[in-house]
Amino acid sequence: MIKSEFVEKVADRTGLSKKDAGAAVDAFIEVVQSSLSNGDEIQFTGFGKFYVQERSARTGINPQTKEQIKIPATKVPKFSAGSSLKNSVK
Repeated sequence: MIKSEFVEKVADRTGLSKKDAGAAVDAFIEVVQSSLSNGDEIQFTGFGKFYVQERSARTGINPQTKEQIKIPATKVPKFSAGSSLKNSVK
């Protein structure tokens, strides 16, 4: 499903116009991005949790040259599914 299809489904379920549903989806995405960039977690009970995980620096291998390279430490966004979401997928 792409964003426009998602916006259409939100509009159908909420009775909002597609423009208003699109604005709501965009606002949700902006809030998640800004919260994660500040290091905050977002948790929806039963649905899941958005959070930031730190990856430590490590050594990797360039597959073309077989040369060892240093991979720097970084932060990555993660999502952990809650029990209601897991059960709905089963």
